[in-house]
Amino acid sequence: MLYPLKFKPVFKDKIWGGRKISTSLGLDFSPLPNCGEAWALSGVAGSQTIIANGFLEGNELNEILEIYMDELVGERVYGMYPEEFPILVKFIDANDWLSIQVHPDDALAARRDIGSGKTEMWYILDADPGAELITGFNRTTNAATYLEFLEEKRLKELLNFEKVKKGDAFFIPSGRVHALGPGILLAEIQQTSDTTYRIYDWDRVDGEGKSRELHTGLALDAIDFSPVHSYRTEYRSIRNKPVTLVDCPFFMTNMLDFDRATEKDYSSLDSFVIYVCVEGKAELRTGEDSVSLSAGEVILLPATVAGITLLPEPAIKILEVYIP
Repeated sequence: MLYPLKFKPVFKDKIWGGRKISTSLGLDFSPLPNCGEAWALSGVAGSQTIIANGFLEGNELNEILEIYMDELVGERVYGMYPEEFPILVKFIDANDWLSIQVHPDDALAARRDIGSGKTEMWYILDADPGAELITGFNRTTNAATYLEFLEEKRLKELLNFEKVKKGDAFFIPSGRVHALGPGILLAEIQQTSDTTYRIYDWDRVDGEGKSRELHTGLALDAIDFSPVHSYRTEYRSIRNKPVTLVDCPFFMTNMLDFDRATEKDYSSLDSFVIYVCVEGKAELRTGEDSVSLSAGEVILLPATVAGITLLPEPAIKILEVYIP
């Protein structure tokens, strides 16, 4: 019988990484000196997370997908994603500007034989005063203008900068140019893909004086130049009631902000459910099984888990994720 699954994160050393994944989330990424990303739930080849609790402890995520199939992810979801778990969850600590980048959509990824595209969302866990990020363009533009500004190292003049604070959310569909700025700690939910086209890296070099590879040509076909009226996800958190942050074909994300015992019924969902704890603590009960959940932890509820009882201690905020 499957049960709520915890995983050991995979930590990623990044040139722009910091210490907040340890100091704010309590995740031990030693022996890395700094850490840019903690992959909390991953089926990406070479970076799969390993189960940390119960009789399946020590198994990789895609191994149990191969064994349990629709029992793990749901019959409908297994028909869509039979070989690889479809959602990747990360915690990201930006101690410096990340590269300006873009991700391909499914169609372009298929043409290039690189797996799936990459649509994602960000939830800001913490932000220093004045912290900002880039998402999309600040005006109507086109490929020719974009390349002109890129060549002249004036690209940021075309880009939309957003000031951020704790609790902000942003939807980043494939094709949208974006970058994180320093002082931001966030949770990222995305399609399972590790394809990033790096557009500009702030003329940065590593300890050996080497710059990171840019993907100007590959990125050009991926970029959506359409302007957007508002890039920020507008929502109002309501205590003890689910609030939708993102509803797209690749994942649904709801905010659960609870301070009382709550029953959640997933019997008709036909999908796994992921809980990403962004604040507080709770106990989760499913029949005879009980598991704790606290900030910085992720739990995967298999599709066979028909429901859970959520017992906040005394309050908790969770990103609830599943395939719609």
